[in-house]
Amino acid sequence: MTDVDVVVTYLELDLVGAQPAAPLRQHAAPLEVDRVPRTTAADVAARMYRAVGAPWHWTDRLQWTDAEWEAAVNRDDVALWVAKLDHKVAGYFELQLEGDAIELKYFGLTPDFTGRGIGGALLSAAIERARALGKARLTVNTCTLDHPAALPNYLKHGFSVCRSETQRRSLPA
Repeated sequence: MTDVDVVVTYLELDLVGAQPAAPLRQHAAPLEVDRVPRTTAADVAARMYRAVGAPWHWTDRLQWTDAEWEAAVNRDDVALWVAKLDHKVAGYFELQLEGDAIELKYFGLTPDFTGRGIGGALLSAAIERARALGKARLTVNTCTLDHPAALPNYLKHGFSVCRSETQRRSLPA
């Protein structure tokens, strides 16, 4: 294991006052975004978490059992969405209601779709889905282990930085 300093940035978006952001880049085929039914949400969430998070050192849910996945995502206050491009799974996001806010818990693209300019369209879709839930704010955090375009994407979509902190994390060597 190697210990590294990681900067975690916490952001929020005013869902009431902010104007919807246009996707940053258009594609010949539209991005299809579908809500995952609760009956399959735990399985889909586990698969997407591993596929999307592997390059970015997502580890907090890696050792979860099926029961832990069920408890985390098969709830009334959680919605899981999967995006497809040209009928291939491209990414996902998980929204969780928290008081007057919605947290964008997980968000990202599968490795085959990273770097193809669709992160903006996926984030626009996540914001639209969050806005439809009728809460005042959308929150998210990102860190320096995430894709280098993550923080700029959030900022281009109108998120504001609330705070940042440095954390020490152990990564596989």
